[in-house]
Amino acid sequence: MSTSVSAISVRFDEDSLWVELTDGRTLGVPLAWFPRLLHSTAEQREQVRISSRGLHWQALDEDISIDGLLAGLGDQTSSNKIFAA
Repeated sequence: MSTSVSAISVRFDEDSLWVELTDGRTLGVPLAWFPRLLHSTAEQREQVRISSRGLHWQALDEDISIDGLLAGLGDQTSSNKIFAA
């Protein structure tokens, strides 16, 4: 999926990541979807860099694509995937 929608701002509450998009929508996703963010400090979360493709936290080694959020995807790193036998 490729979209022309991008993030304008990012905020957090106790349980969720909120992303305001250029098309007027605001996405809210559980922090549990992104363990690095869930276990980070408020100060670390504030260090987000917003780009046309998504969100990046250098110190946390976390990248979240807007396309992934729109598709309902959480953390896609291999260390957090559960494989069925």
